[in-house]
Amino acid sequence: MTLDAHDALIHVMIVAATSDSAITERELTRIKALIERLPVFEGFEKARLEAVANACADILNGPDGLDRVLDNAVAALPEKLQDTLYALAVEVTAVDLFLEQEELRFLEMLRDKLKLDRLTTAAIEVAARARHRKLPG
Repeated sequence: MTLDAHDALIHVMIVAATSDSAITERELTRIKALIERLPVFEGFEKARLEAVANACADILNGPDGLDRVLDNAVAALPEKLQDTLYALAVEVTAVDLFLEQEELRFLEMLRDKLKLDRLTTAAIEVAARARHRKLPG
């Protein structure tokens, strides 16, 4: 199965959101907001989101589903978008400022599939935490 770049990015965001077994309303809202505002999603038909999510679920439910989703996504993107892919996954998992063990494991698996150095991925992770912080009180 060959994905287009938009579908690949969305598949990884969906897997990131479901990596702790359930997608929350906050994660779904974040995915939709990212699709609405980021330049990488220019030209994506937002009405296709449900179909893209369902296609991702179909792959996940098949044999070696998680590996297939990640391999397909990485193959669909030019190397220069690998940091964007990782940033989107981190953005979705960081929405509640607490990462479950499963989410951490997913990000580790994604890092292993990408050609990104550890310094780059650490910077992406720190930036996401900074963006999601709230004032104490």
